[in-house]
Amino acid sequence: MTEPAKATARSPFAGCAIFICVVVMMVFLIVISIVTFFRQYKEIAKFTDEKPVPVAVTSIEDREADLNRLAERLEVFRQDLADEKDTSLALSADDLNTSVAVYDSLKDFRGTFRIEEIGEKDIRIAASFPLNGMPRLAREGESGGVTTDPRYLNGTIIAHPELFEGELVLQISDIQVPGKTVVKEFIERMSPYRVTERYKTDPVLGPTMKKLTGVGLADGNLVLRRKAGEVISTTITDKQVDAASSRLVKFLAVGASVFLLFVACMVFLGLRKKREIV
Repeated sequence: MTEPAKATARSPFAGCAIFICVVVMMVFLIVISIVTFFRQYKEIAKFTDEKPVPVAVTSIEDREADLNRLAERLEVFRQDLADEKDTSLALSADDLNTSVAVYDSLKDFRGTFRIEEIGEKDIRIAASFPLNGMPRLAREGESGGVTTDPRYLNGTIIAHPELFEGELVLQISDIQVPGKTVVKEFIERMSPYRVTERYKTDPVLGPTMKKLTGVGLADGNLVLRRKAGEVISTTITDKQVDAASSRLVKFLAVGASVFLLFVACMVFLGLRKKREIV
């Protein structure tokens, strides 16, 4: 007769418990991500549309003299910045909309972005932005296994311009959609809107933006300036710019903390079990 098998110091209890905790945590994170996504899509669908509402593009027909004056002002300002002179440039809503209509570097804004009014404290912008919709399997003829049906934000953005690390950004205070309410969380997530981020690497616009020391609103104009000794004043922080990433990091940090707590408990119980056996 052989003796009954006894539990040893190499009990698999702690290892199995840790493995179970890992699986449970992974499932928890996946479930929370899916629930959050569907909840977010449901809220976005309330104030977005299935089709875009094209924004008017400023006509440039029979405006050769106006276009030449605008081009000259822009070139003088660019040259002054390159020479590091104190300078400023006041651009009206028409100047900005005309620039979008004329210059190829701004063509992505045509039909989706238009300055309606420049006030004393903020700018009103007519916008039609595409947003990702609910994922679905691709239909016949569509590329990729999974695609989305886009949603469109058709409304008016109320924002204040500021400078942030060599680019012009918009601090959004409100988004107005006729007959609908845009949730505060979406506005906070979208602001600050890095409208010129794509131009940071542009050979002309990139160096020009880096030379700016201030931006403001005055007399119905967007005023860009460079002034020696002026310190760029902004209320935007890295934390705000990376708000979405920050929230994700915090969420993962909480999840990791819970996981480590489980692991510690399982290890403690395993060691306690080991001592009892010994």
